[in-house]
Amino acid sequence: MVWSCLVWSCLIVSFTVLSPLVLYGRVSSCLVCVTLFSSVFPNQTNAIKTSKYNVFTFLPLNLFEQFQRIANAYFLILLLLQLIPAISSLSWFTTVVPLVLVLSVTAAKDATDDIVSINILLVRLPCKGFLLLMFSRLLSSPHPLLSFSSPPSFLYSSTPPLRETNLKVKQALTVTGDMGDNIQKLAAFNGEVRCEPPNNRLDRFTGTLNNAGQKYSLDNNRILLRGCTLRNTDWCFGLVLFGGPETKLMKNCGKTTFKRTSVDRLMNVLVLCIFGFLAVMCTILAIGNRIWEQRWGSDFTAFLPREDGVNASFSAFLTFWSYIIILNTVVPISLYVSMEVIRLGNSFYIDWDRNMYHAHSDTPAEARTTTLNEELGQIKYIFSDKTGTLTQNIMTFNKCSINGKSYGEKHKTVDWSFNPLADQRFSFHDHSLVEAVKLESPEVHTFFRLLSLCHTVMAEEKREGELLYQAQSPDEGALVTAARNFGFVFRSRTPESVTVVEMGKQRCYDLLAILDFNNVRKRMSVIVRSPEGKLCLYCKGADTIIYERLHQSCSKLMDITTEHLNEYAGEGLRTLALACKDLDEKYFKEWQQRHHVASTALEDREQKLDLLYEEIEKDLMLLGATAIEDKLQDGVPQTIEQLSQADIKIWVKSQGCFKKIKNHLKKKNHITLKRQAIWGAYALDGSMELLFLRVACLCKTVICCRVTPLQKAQVVELVKKYKQAVTLAIGDGANDVSMIKAAHIGVGISGQEGMQAVLSSDYSFAQFRYLERLLLVHGRWSYLRMCKFLSYFFYKNFTFTFVHLWYAFFCGFSAQTVYDEWFITLYNLVYTALPVLGMSLFDQDVNDMWSFQHPKLYVPGQLNQYFSKTAFFKCALHSVYSSVVLFFIPYAAMYDTVRSDGKDIADYQSFALLTQTCLVFTLGLDMSYWTAVNQLFVWGSLTMYFAVTFAMYSNGMYLAAPASFPFIGTARNSLNQPNVWLTILLTSILCVLPVVAYRFLLIQLRPTINNKVGPLSNHTLLGQAKAAPLPPKRRAKIRRSSTRRSGYAFSHAQGYGDLVTSTRFLRRPAIVPSSGFTLLGRTTGFSPMGRSAGYSPTGHAQNNRPRDVEATSLQMYSTAQTLGL
Repeated sequence: MVWSCLVWSCLIVSFTVLSPLVLYGRVSSCLVCVTLFSSVFPNQTNAIKTSKYNVFTFLPLNLFEQFQRIANAYFLILLLLQLIPAISSLSWFTTVVPLVLVLSVTAAKDATDDIVSINILLVRLPCKGFLLLMFSRLLSSPHPLLSFSSPPSFLYSSTPPLRETNLKVKQALTVTGDMGDNIQKLAAFNGEVRCEPPNNRLDRFTGTLNNAGQKYSLDNNRILLRGCTLRNTDWCFGLVLFGGPETKLMKNCGKTTFKRTSVDRLMNVLVLCIFGFLAVMCTILAIGNRIWEQRWGSDFTAFLPREDGVNASFSAFLTFWSYIIILNTVVPISLYVSMEVIRLGNSFYIDWDRNMYHAHSDTPAEARTTTLNEELGQIKYIFSDKTGTLTQNIMTFNKCSINGKSYGEKHKTVDWSFNPLADQRFSFHDHSLVEAVKLESPEVHTFFRLLSLCHTVMAEEKREGELLYQAQSPDEGALVTAARNFGFVFRSRTPESVTVVEMGKQRCYDLLAILDFNNVRKRMSVIVRSPEGKLCLYCKGADTIIYERLHQSCSKLMDITTEHLNEYAGEGLRTLALACKDLDEKYFKEWQQRHHVASTALEDREQKLDLLYEEIEKDLMLLGATAIEDKLQDGVPQTIEQLSQADIKIWVKSQGCFKKIKNHLKKKNHITLKRQAIWGAYALDGSMELLFLRVACLCKTVICCRVTPLQKAQVVELVKKYKQAVTLAIGDGANDVSMIKAAHIGVGISGQEGMQAVLSSDYSFAQFRYLERLLLVHGRWSYLRMCKFLSYFFYKNFTFTFVHLWYAFFCGFSAQTVYDEWFITLYNLVYTALPVLGMSLFDQDVNDMWSFQHPKLYVPGQLNQYFSKTAFFKCALHSVYSSVVLFFIPYAAMYDTVRSDGKDIADYQSFALLTQTCLVFTLGLDMSYWTAVNQLFVWGSLTMYFAVTFAMYSNGMYLAAPASFPFIGTARNSLNQPNVWLTILLTSILCVLPVVAYRFLLIQLRPTINNKVGPLSNHTLLGQAKAAPLPPKRRAKIRRSSTRRSGYAFSHAQGYGDLVTSTRFLRRPAIVPSSGFTLLGRTTGFSPMGRSAGYSPTGHAQNNRPRDVEATSLQMYSTAQTLGL
């Protein structure tokens, strides 16, 4: 399908685009547009609305969504049943109060989430018209560039919402670049744009512009997308293509897949089982009512007359529905909202954790979701990216291999005084390479000439000799800086040429074509014409890709270079292979014509270009290889070792093999799965995927090489499908987004590659080492607290409900309640809500330090040992026992009992008060970590119970509403008797004693890791440091060699090649030095970093290790033990 639109002229009087706050729903400035031909193209709205509700639809839509939950729908039906007097033995408020509270809390949460996510943009844009855009403004719609004020017709754009550090280069159309800001020429311009329909592909655009019989290619490098900001231009003209919901930004705002935890999935099953169990109980009680009515019901008709037409069978039918109402507490209406509150609290702990705050970048940890906290305590597989996730993503040029000779061995640092254009912050340690450059070795000169020409770096030279490189990847910046220091200085570029200062002589190369990089090609090439008229193709890329395209005469050199690559791989360096080829003039002209046809095709453009690239990139001559170091982040080896001890499998997936990480893992069973594109397709095929998974699972660590973003996600899905384990994916770049979304838990690292991964993640922080604390501390605590909450919640509700079951056998199955109606209403809302909430937010079996010291504490979460179907069944049995004690002990104690003054106390109201008081005292909390808040909640709830009870059972309440408060004087007449308090004490002991005995025997006979570590942790907290184990001994470093390739150092995005060769409108020439190779002083701008030399996309100097390096968890523990804490 091809969309076509005529380009009509229009005049923009003024234009002020929305500020970057537009992405968050705020409008800070206005937009004024005046268009011509409004009758043909009337103004249309560019409004965007991302909210789910509005003022009028919030209440009906939110209630509709909430009642889709089974528990809420059940209680709504229950409320309707309570309005039928024949079957209701409870007042309506016993159901309305908890139901309204739950619905209100959930509605408030949904409204808050919707308000936060609102992004409403009300802007009027000219449909398919010209726009004038001003400097440094956020675009509100996508459009192709026509012209702008920057002399070289290169325009920088950035994406502030993603906090990307690198600038993207955009370029105006060739046919419109000459018009500049000439309104008359723009108004007279006529043409036709044919482009693809609206879609969500941010990295691709296909279209053509037809004008005066000529066809011009439109691709992603000539399109400004909604949300980007213009940088180095005062103004630009553009053509609106898509607006409002048709923009690529909004096309990417589809519904995100809702992730549910394993606890949620288990809860759905358990709730259905509870419904079934409730139906069974009510059926049994209805049958009992029928039998009782047939045998003994007629004996009570004298004072309990039956209504006309009511027989035993109909009475049983009504009794069934009556017990559905009475036993409703077995279904947890407040369970889900309580779980959300607990998850929200545990999310705040992650946000507030100072130990996960990265001071150097001022980045705190962030829980971007509140629904997955307990899943962090059950992770079995971690899928990690390499560059930027495990490493610092700051590249340093360390070694290289040229014509079979390796350079870069550690010697004295090279003095760059011979090169006035050198970056003095760049360091290299092999003088022999400098000597080879000075001796004008042809191979060495060709090697560095390739590095200075084959790239998409942009150079800015505000003053003569002061170069600032803008590169889209740190790899390219490091390579171009290395060539600069060795005498091949990339000075400037136009769309048609590249200017390089070679050993003091400025040379201008005609840039004829750029064969750009993408994840499939894994290489890039440039075709240039030297000042002498010689055509040459320079190519760099992954070694395996380059080797397949070498000339047969390079076999010997390839073997030597391979040995050097293996050596670099053993040191964990990122490598590129370099090659070149001389081209025939006649062949190139014919190839160039076919290239133009393919680049303007609307259908299968990329496939046609790839075929042309494959055709010309053959019979290359190998030059050598480069080796770039990307150092590990602080604490990565310790974190990987700790997670491995917690029985977490770590799979590293990257574009290259990562030998350096593997050397740190120190396990016996390692495997490196080196997968080319074809091999990977077979391995992930339906017939081979299970075999691939079996082989990989035999290993402690799996390193997947040469994987595309899609393959990363496929590996995650493969493990989820067959292993039924909880997975976590962590990455820092846009190529990790698919993997992050595919995993159960997605973690984004806010590093050098922007915020794409963070915006798609569930949790984010700045350093990989914080993953250890996220899982072993916050994840384990969250899972433990949630499991204890669920166990306690079901226990208290089942115990409460089963007492009604036993009472039914003593009240003729008449559906009479054993408790006061107000106690039934306030039981879950007031008397037991805060204690369980305090336990679920503050409880911890061991502190964070001991969680690091004993990673095996994490294993029970992986095995679902804290809460499962078995644990639920045990909880139900415990509730049955407790309910038997709570009913029959007070029943026996009250049977034929009198007060000390001889008055009768064995009445229904006194028995109800005693039973519910025993219930409140018996529900003691299983707390491992008591805090002042817990104490306040527990004792405050008991105080509240007695205060409310005495108030509601007072004379005043009875006189105000006799029907609602019938228990007049029951509290003061019963709770002043010693035998009542003795019964409460006996009941509490009998309920707790079997549990204590069972746990004591379990600890003695089958102790778990928690039983062993818990007492030691308590002793340490009490000051008995001698009970603490010694910290683990440090292992000696082991140097290992490698027989595999390292990761190839080529990570920039596709599309920059066509950009820099597409026009002839770079009007600003390169600054020519006054005399050949004169001293220009120390240059500034581009900032290499690290020990050797590096490149940072920000262009700011940084140290690999700042002065205030945060201590790792193990270092904190060692310090604490040294100080005797």
